[in-house]
Amino acid sequence: MGPVDENEQPTTIVVSLFLPYTIDFEPPSVHHEEARAPVPEAPRPLGEVGRKDSTVDASTLKSSILMQLGAATPPVTPAAIDLKKDDFFTPGPPTPATHFPKPFDPRTLVRSDSHISEWGGGYLFNQPRARAVLPPLETIHEAVEAKARARSHSRKPTGGLSPQRRRDEWDNDWNVVPAEQGNGGLTNAIRAAQDAGTMGDVLTVGLVGFPTDELPKDTATQIYDKLETEHDSLAIFVSDKDFDGHYVHFCKVILWPVFHYVVPDHPKSKAYADHSWVFYERVNQAFADKVVANYKHGDIIWIHDYHLLLVPGMVRKKLPQAQIGFFLHAAFPSSEVFRCLAKRVELLHGMLGANLVAFQTHEYAHHFMQTCSRIISVEATEDGIQLDSHFVNVWSLPIGIDPHSVSMFRKNPEVQTMMDDIKQKYAGKRLVVARDKLDSIRGVKQKLLAYELFLNAYPEWKGKVVLIQVATSDVENKDLAIAISEIVTRVDTMHATLEHNPLLFLRQDVDFDTYLTMLSVADALMITSLRDGMNLTVHEFVVCQDGETGGKKHGPVILSEFTGSSAIFDGADIPCNPWDYKGCADAINTALMMGEEEKERRWTSMRTVVEEQTGARWMEQLSKQLAKVHRENFSRDAMSIPRLSVQKLTQAYQSSHKRLFVLDYEGTLATWGNVSNTVLISPQRVTDVLSDLMSDERNVVYVTSARTIEELEMIFARLPGVGLIAENGSYIRDMYMDEWLAFHEEEKTNNWKSAVKDMMNYYTDRVERSWLEERHCSIIFHYSKTDEFDAAARHAGEAADHINAVLSNQRVRAFPAKDCIVIEPMDWDKGTAVAHIFHSFFDSPEQRPSFLMVAGNDRDDEVAFKWAKKAQEEELIREVITVSLGTGHTTAMSTLINGTTGLLAALGKLAKLPRDTQD
Repeated sequence: MGPVDENEQPTTIVVSLFLPYTIDFEPPSVHHEEARAPVPEAPRPLGEVGRKDSTVDASTLKSSILMQLGAATPPVTPAAIDLKKDDFFTPGPPTPATHFPKPFDPRTLVRSDSHISEWGGGYLFNQPRARAVLPPLETIHEAVEAKARARSHSRKPTGGLSPQRRRDEWDNDWNVVPAEQGNGGLTNAIRAAQDAGTMGDVLTVGLVGFPTDELPKDTATQIYDKLETEHDSLAIFVSDKDFDGHYVHFCKVILWPVFHYVVPDHPKSKAYADHSWVFYERVNQAFADKVVANYKHGDIIWIHDYHLLLVPGMVRKKLPQAQIGFFLHAAFPSSEVFRCLAKRVELLHGMLGANLVAFQTHEYAHHFMQTCSRIISVEATEDGIQLDSHFVNVWSLPIGIDPHSVSMFRKNPEVQTMMDDIKQKYAGKRLVVARDKLDSIRGVKQKLLAYELFLNAYPEWKGKVVLIQVATSDVENKDLAIAISEIVTRVDTMHATLEHNPLLFLRQDVDFDTYLTMLSVADALMITSLRDGMNLTVHEFVVCQDGETGGKKHGPVILSEFTGSSAIFDGADIPCNPWDYKGCADAINTALMMGEEEKERRWTSMRTVVEEQTGARWMEQLSKQLAKVHRENFSRDAMSIPRLSVQKLTQAYQSSHKRLFVLDYEGTLATWGNVSNTVLISPQRVTDVLSDLMSDERNVVYVTSARTIEELEMIFARLPGVGLIAENGSYIRDMYMDEWLAFHEEEKTNNWKSAVKDMMNYYTDRVERSWLEERHCSIIFHYSKTDEFDAAARHAGEAADHINAVLSNQRVRAFPAKDCIVIEPMDWDKGTAVAHIFHSFFDSPEQRPSFLMVAGNDRDDEVAFKWAKKAQEEELIREVITVSLGTGHTTAMSTLINGTTGLLAALGKLAKLPRDTQD
């Protein structure tokens, strides 16, 4: 798509946890520096965990791989080696010329997958530290410990300064700089889309990336104003306590593990507690309020990731007509895992506030729809979730990168110099590289165990292979650190020599230039995540392996089958199961032994995906899809659909020579009730109106219902000439006929009904006072009389999902209705019934009706509305009137606010028109 006039494009409000910018404060004055407490101790080297006297000076964390190669002494555990500032893989800040030019380019490329500390105190900038030290609230299991800790804990300001002097420190000059924390992939995609001209103005909403309690009010105001006026960014300032409860205690302790299939089961697990929910809710509300306050009519709202699951619903309450999209960058678990969350219902309803909920892969989208069906008992269709008041589209579209920008950054002279030096130092050796966050999700431990097994199983590679593992973390996981330390030490002891170290474990991040250098010189990339949304490191590796600018050529990717990336490369990678250590070890050998032709074939396939599914295209397609579904949803909103015009109805009726009426009974012509009550309370007016319509031989009248044929015959015993459609289209009785036409095969129906009854016995046993109603061609599971309604609704959702999964090949579907679950055939409905009547009742095209009126009030009638609309578009029928008496979204072309009374009045007026005025 070529460039377009941005003035004609709406503004997109992009809502993410962190802004793409942050603040770098000027260093404090000398007297402040002297008053400052010592620099916090650097993280202890992984190899030193558990050892005495193992602290390390902050200026010498670990050493470079080049230093190790030239060392004359035996190598030591890689994690415990010092790093010099001029060596490779240093944790120091990126070069200002590349990353933070002043004034900087607002479209500067950032790393797609940021692993640095995301909440203040990172090594990149001079920023305030968080004041929230203790957890906001403790679980019941921690109460005693918390009281003791509170008595002994001193809440002195971080850094050892008095409050006044610490506040003065942040009165100094400051600069706006590109943020390294947050969602770099999203930032790059937005900038690429703007550069391509496929996206108009963008207003970003988020946090500034550091604790703000220590900021003077004037400074905070100045920062807010500059971000808004110069960078189109709306900063949200929340208290350190609120953010600590939201991010550290709910997002990281509860949501992140559960979304990645890690459900803690120890007694102190917070996954089952709601002590931090109030903070998660409060921060989400702050985001929603900021969006609502700055929204203008026509703006597009995009909300991103699991930190803000409640925001779509909160915004929808205040802006019911807004165009809202939500994209989850992380994985979405199966319903059995998601249901472990105490606030599962609130989270789902929050996400369902969007018009479009999008995921990285089809698998995650399917999990979401299945979870909604099971937990909140809503109907999940092929396209999304049907709610009472509206429809939420569910979609999947993987995010991508900006390949051109990555290629340009690789041409940086510093990258070229490092590439030449590393190739010289590692001449004759094969490099396998990896960069992961050091947590239980990324599979670093599994990768190291597989690599150790590879070294043992393939001795022919001794002295020829080096695994460079960059592992970063902002949270210390002692158990994981100890386990990894043991593996690193074991590999070092068994396989390292004076001339060769097969494993370089660097427990820090590397700057962007070094990162691109790693990807460019590597012979293979290895990712063993236990679960991952979309690992964009793979995309960047593919770009860096083009063989240009002196890099390696077409290195293969060893990729966990549990990552979203694995789903989009369609086998061009080398798939692996992180838990299958031998399989991963064999995959390393396969990658190293692969011939050039095979490597090029795989790389070409992956490169095609990377170039086609770019970040800019991802953003463009998401926007188009959101606009499309918003238009559809808006057009179906009852408030947007005009009232039925009796005048136009009369004109269309009078100008037609043949007319077909298809009218729903319960809820449309009459109120709901059981059969005996319906017969007793069925007003005489219904019979009179239908009889009057049928008295004109040019009128054909059918009444539709979910009732059985016996019930309909009982209800309309006084009107034998009316056509009837029973069980939502499974049976038809034509006008003035006694025989019923069945569309199903009795033997097949009995088979699936038997299977359904066997499955439903499980749920009727567990839901007190529930029962099954068996009809000729459908089964209904009722639970309206139960005392435990919420539990019953959950069981009903599970039952519907179970049936849909097991019996879909038998063309049977289950969907939730009011206080029940309906199980019926897929192939027969009111739409197919209307089509059958139209094509078979009228012998020839000349005899077909030129007027069609369809009236209904429920989801069962929507298929008839759709068929009628399609028939008019195909010019099969000249005049089509569809009217809905319901209050939710509908495809009908008109509504009636006075319901059954208004419909009967309109039909009665048609029936009483003088015959001599009819053509």
